[in-house]
Amino acid sequence: MKTKKMTQVALMSAVICILSPLTLPIGPVPVTLGTLAVLFSAYLLGAKYGTLSYLLYYLLGCFGLPVFSGFQGGISKALGPTGGFLIGFFALCAISGFFIEKYTKNYIRFLGMLLGETVCYLIGVIWYAVVAHTTLLQAFLTACAPFIAVDILKMLIVILVGNEIKKRIVLQ
Repeated sequence: MKTKKMTQVALMSAVICILSPLTLPIGPVPVTLGTLAVLFSAYLLGAKYGTLSYLLYYLLGCFGLPVFSGFQGGISKALGPTGGFLIGFFALCAISGFFIEKYTKNYIRFLGMLLGETVCYLIGVIWYAVVAHTTLLQAFLTACAPFIAVDILKMLIVILVGNEIKKRIVLQ
């Protein structure tokens, strides 16, 4: 990997580290800017390098740096009730990044982000149900449903400003 690409991966990982701890607690699962940061990472770096930047963030959090939501870190947070969403972000980044790399039409990119988010939700809801000892329906209503509209808004923001950011910071 070239120095320029390593720097881009590290910078996007830093952006995820900065934005992810910022939360709005609305229940057991907070609204976080982490999803927005992960989507931007996929948009700006593509599937491979966007996912790599998320992996770096995830490992930093697992090793105890307070980069997860609510300024928490450690393996217990990564394996806790919301840990499935942290794992699901790998799918969100890879799937979204793939669609962003392969297609130029924004509606297809948006559909790719939606697909990635859906896979993330599936992993997160199943994980939450198992760890929190609840039903899938209750897990969906608690850990997913309240966030759908906000996450769609995040996707639209990335679609609307992604190309301009990419041009301005010369990631091409």
